[in-house]
Amino acid sequence: MVRIAICDDVPHELRSLVALAEQYVSIHGIDAEVTGFSHPDALLTAMEAERFHLYVLDIVMPMLNGVELGKAIRRLDREAQIIYATTEPQFALQAYAAHPLSYLVKPVSRPQLFDALALALAKADTAEEPCFAVKTIDSLRVLSLSHIVCCEYSNHAVIFSLTHGEKLYSRTFRENFSDYCAPILREGHFLQCHAAFVINMRRVERFAKDSFTLCGGKAVPIAPKRYAAVRDTYMDYLMARMGAREKTG
Repeated sequence: MVRIAICDDVPHELRSLVALAEQYVSIHGIDAEVTGFSHPDALLTAMEAERFHLYVLDIVMPMLNGVELGKAIRRLDREAQIIYATTEPQFALQAYAAHPLSYLVKPVSRPQLFDALALALAKADTAEEPCFAVKTIDSLRVLSLSHIVCCEYSNHAVIFSLTHGEKLYSRTFRENFSDYCAPILREGHFLQCHAAFVINMRRVERFAKDSFTLCGGKAVPIAPKRYAAVRDTYMDYLMARMGAREKTG
């Protein structure tokens, strides 16, 4: 499914852009979800839990303008498509720091937006996010890996700490913890820092010699024997992330 985020602080303009985008995906039979945000902070918060493939952004907004918002998006996702729709044409040159696909001047007409959406969706990487299936006592739950904060092994089962504070408990299993988590660990931003813990490095808030502190304040221990390898892996991850930001900033 294609996820489209539209951010504009003017209510009637936000409603208009959302309605036009919904018309476009309906007419063309595209499996898509269009979500409107009236404040940049709301969009940035939503991005912590899910990935959007396409962004339509106003530029003149409170607290964080659309240019800075676009740069923040680009630091987190190099492949996302960005369209600017604004009343201020003089920001066009600044806006290109976020590498937008299109720059539309309001009022945006239906043909203009439809053409921009067609181009953006043709370029968008709409591959589904990697997922992991968890068998619980009474059901099967498919988790997006981006929603996993950490995995904790306990009594032959795993406790998944998820974004927004949710905890999910797997049913018991016989295989060892590392083998169970192998599909998760294949994703480069996950790290086993202890015999009983796997963390999502994207959710780290603090790194110390004996522990990680994750979003929400959860502390996860680092096994002393693993410290050097854990430190090197985490530093390599941070360096790669900083390098990506420099290239897109």
